[in-house]
Amino acid sequence: MLEAGIKGRGETVVTHDNTAKFVGSGELEVFATPSMIALMEQTCQKSVADALEPGQGTVGTHLDISHDAATPLGMKVTVDSELLEVDGRKLVFEVTASDDCGPIGKGRHERFIIWNDKFIAKANAKGKK
Repeated sequence: MLEAGIKGRGETVVTHDNTAKFVGSGELEVFATPSMIALMEQTCQKSVADALEPGQGTVGTHLDISHDAATPLGMKVTVDSELLEVDGRKLVFEVTASDDCGPIGKGRHERFIIWNDKFIAKANAKGKK
């Protein structure tokens, strides 16, 4: 059952493939903001997956995130999430990201509960009318 208080944790190590230079969001080999956001979304998604009905999933719909410090190649990044609010199908999470030296990012993320088959059918129908 989905209730406020569900927590999640995700981790990655900064490699060439998740740097700003590689993903195209900057020119330096430091942890990219898009990579941090992807880890935040993944952490939130996984934290509630077991509480959903079979055939349901969640999709990200809103982000209010700051990326406050750079993380170099080889350093571990950890994201913690907490489900703050369940409002019908809307889920609101608080997320924080840290590296081995301290906080690097924080914010809120919203996801919506969807029926996977219905969602993908609607997406695939775009442009076919």
